[in-house]
Amino acid sequence: MGTIKSLNKWANAHTYYPLDVIRVALGVFLFVKGIHFLSNSQMLLDLFTPIQNMAGGMIILHYLAPAHFIGGILIAFGLLTRWAIIAQLPILIGAILINFVGDMHTSNLVMASITFIVCLFFLFYGSGKHSADYYFKMQK
Repeated sequence: MGTIKSLNKWANAHTYYPLDVIRVALGVFLFVKGIHFLSNSQMLLDLFTPIQNMAGGMIILHYLAPAHFIGGILIAFGLLTRWAIIAQLPILIGAILINFVGDMHTSNLVMASITFIVCLFFLFYGSGKHSADYYFKMQK
């Protein structure tokens, strides 16, 4: 708990608007991807053809779209940012690894890798000073 408090203090002391814009853009991107997966379920099923015979495949399909949808909203507003990003990490790791199991799509690999790196940054950085987390913390 002390580590998270020290990270939050450091992040609040070093908060810049471009980082908030990147956090909001990440949230909007994940939200749009969630909507895309919800509206285009056949494309999502086609992505999972290399691992369709593995146990838990249907659970993954039902976890992916709502996690992006809800996590994107939370990240964009800066509410429970670290928890929302922790929920995104298994999906992003799977998005990176699926390119090596099935057909290689370099654009998807690059997009998933960049999103993963940005998520890792905000996992340590937190939501920043211009977020719902900071607002609610100051209301105490």
